[in-house]
Amino acid sequence: MAFVKVMIHAVWGTKSRHPYLTKKIRDVVISHIKENALKKQIYIDTINGHTDHLHCLFGLNTDITIAKTLQLIKGESAFWINQEKLTNPKFEWADEYFAASVSESQLNKVRDYINNQEEHHKKTTFATEYEKFITKYNFTNHG
Repeated sequence: MAFVKVMIHAVWGTKSRHPYLTKKIRDVVISHIKENALKKQIYIDTINGHTDHLHCLFGLNTDITIAKTLQLIKGESAFWINQEKLTNPKFEWADEYFAASVSESQLNKVRDYINNQEEHHKKTTFATEYEKFITKYNFTNHG
C-alpha cells in the first residue's frame, strides 16, 4: 500500500467572472461539491469562495491527476447547478484554474485564508487575487 499525502490549493472562477455565487447559492453548491467528492473518493479538506470563484484545499489521490480531480469537481457541479436551475443564465465555470501544492507547515494558514474569503474580498477583487497567485508561484498567465 502506498502512503501519500499531497495537499493541493486550487482556485477556479465562474465563466467571465460572473457573480453567480451569492452566499445562499454558494453554500448549497459547496455542500453539493463536498457530497459529490465523497462519492468519488476525493478528500476535500476546506472549500469556500466568493461570488465569482471558489478555493478548495484537497488531498491528491495516488491514482488521479489534479486536472481530473478538478474536472470531476467543476464539471459535475456545473451540471448539477444547471439541472437544479440555481442560476439564470446558464451556469458555467471558467476553463482555467490555479493549483499549487501546500506544505504541511502551511496547511493551517491556507485553511484560514480559504475560510475567510468573505472578509478578504471586502478588500480585494478576485482578478487582483488571481494575479497575485500567478506572480507568487511564477506562473505564466496565458490569458
